[in-house]
Amino acid sequence: MFEILSVFFQKNGIHDFSPLALSKCRVVRRYLLERAGIKETGTAVLFAVPYLTREALTPDRNLSAYAISRDYHLFFKMLFDEALPRLREAFPNHRFAGFADHSPIDEVHAAARAGLGVIGKNGLLITEKHSSYVFLGEIVTDMELPAPAHEISFCKNCGACKRVCPIADSELCLSALTQKKGTLTKEEAKTLLSMGSVWGCDRCQEVCPHTKDAERNGTLYTKIPFFSDSPLPHLTKTILSQMSDDEFSRRAYAWRGRETVLRNLALIEKGDPEC
Repeated sequence: MFEILSVFFQKNGIHDFSPLALSKCRVVRRYLLERAGIKETGTAVLFAVPYLTREALTPDRNLSAYAISRDYHLFFKMLFDEALPRLREAFPNHRFAGFADHSPIDEVHAAARAGLGVIGKNGLLITEKHSSYVFLGEIVTDMELPAPAHEISFCKNCGACKRVCPIADSELCLSALTQKKGTLTKEEAKTLLSMGSVWGCDRCQEVCPHTKDAERNGTLYTKIPFFSDSPLPHLTKTILSQMSDDEFSRRAYAWRGRETVLRNLALIEKGDPEC
């Protein structure tokens, strides 16, 4: 099985992947495993999908780098729609399921235990090739594969991410603030306005020494075409209002609804925290 996935992942531009016994994972949504008919004696094959493109270098970008392409969930759907039928055909007596984001396991913890990277102070997995600019996913199976677990490792603890965080002393990071529904407080509006972000925040990733190392090594940016297709690094009210419902649904911020994004756009385009 792992040989099939190895060829498949590399064909799709994914080079960081490794198996981990489910018994070594933190199961956070057991019902997803039960729904798939997979017991915790099985295996998860963790993988990291690099997404950062050079379109993110656009000076007027007002979206988090992960959100300038089409919704990454669409990429995972395409990936699983191809991989899972192959595995089921090759191993008809076993069960397989694919997850990303909404997962039965703690993905960052599992990916670190699988040896894919270290855990940063910002809670993200940091890989050697792509720093933290990766999406995590896993193919889970009831097959028991050789899968040695690694000790959890952490970043250099240099403090750069903490120092650059615009609201480091708050329990709500800027990314979460841009996604908050309803009306922002005056202080929240001031913070969002001062940062100029319509959706998300990448500051902790940008200053990370692991990011700088990956850039120097020439491995930081993804080579997966999906993430360079239909880039939209700068969003405006006009662009958003002209999006069809279908087009909007293909963006990473669609799950929060138009109103939240429009609120942020109105605030930033007007430049007034009282708007």
